Amino acid sequence: MLSKYESDVMNAVYILCDGTDGCLVSGAEILSVLPHTKKFNADGVDEALYNLHADGYFDLITSSRAGERMYVITLKESGLNFRRAKKQRTRDVFYKIGLAFIGALATFIFGLILKAIAGG
Repeated sequence: MLSKYESDVMNAVYILCDGTDGCLVSGAEILSVLPHTKKFNADGVDEALYNLHADGYFDLITSSRAGERMYVITLKESGLNFRRAKKQRTRDVFYKIGLAFIGALATFIFGLILKAIAGG
């Protein structure tokens, strides 16, 4: 399971790869796509990229261009399915919440019926 920070970085990588299976990006490009409401820094992004690489989301090669660190990212199957898996997890959470609500409602109604029978 990815942390929120890693999930945001993976989402940024997915956006920058723009539907292809690989891309060449800099840390600054990744930072520009990340949400501005949170505190992201270059070291944190670098660490998140290495963690995502270790988790098998993509292959990662670092290089340097004009003194700037560049990342060659080739998405693997789990990286390509990142968005679909994220939507599926969200759908599962809403399903479980809905199921819990229906169970609570059924229990409430059943309790009212038992009170009516016992009181009558």
